[in-house]
Amino acid sequence: MRAQSELEIRILDMIEPVAAELGLDVVRVRVMGGQIPTLQIMAERPDGTMSVAACAKFSRAISPVLETEDPISSEYHLEVSSPGIDRPLTRVGEFANWVGHEIKVELGTPGADGRKRFHGTIVSEAGGLVQLDLKDGGQASLPVADMAKATMVLTEKLIQAARAKAPPPGAEEEDEDDEDIVGLGEETEEDFDDLEVDDEDDFDEESDDEGEDLDGDHKE
Repeated sequence: MRAQSELEIRILDMIEPVAAELGLDVVRVRVMGGQIPTLQIMAERPDGTMSVAACAKFSRAISPVLETEDPISSEYHLEVSSPGIDRPLTRVGEFANWVGHEIKVELGTPGADGRKRFHGTIVSEAGGLVQLDLKDGGQASLPVADMAKATMVLTEKLIQAARAKAPPPGAEEEDEDDEDIVGLGEETEEDFDDLEVDDEDDFDEESDDEGEDLDGDHKE
């Protein structure tokens, strides 16, 4: 799920070594269409945090690689961001970190019962299978390998978990090249207060604006 198309897989292979050198994990790569395509790259530290300065550093580090390898021949918009609170879950083992929280899952193809979409609370993850208590009743055991999309549902419980993980004000690391963004960091107390809990049971299209991000145009 980290990359779906051949182009996205190719880009992931290009940038993952750079991310590893910076101590980052690539969460997801997406190329979204439009008159000028957007290359969206989500990344985070192993502890699940990702500051604006870290986004900037990663963006600068991968830009020469992308320019040299030239995976997208036309002009495109580069967006490097954190996954955000209602984040996508894309890797085996990641679901276990969010036991007790709600997620929405869409399978690539319908299961044996003909169902593709599920909304429930994570009970466990083991052996590549995620066990859910479904919101509409019953349980489901879903292989991570069969998932096309899995996204955290924004609830009060998730907001509180993110609030507890957020660094204190002023904890943002400084970078001499990022004086204009130092201090922004992840979500602040005001940001958490402005969040709205997701009470809907629909499956919206993926948001293009997940967390802290830095944008840049390429091939102007």
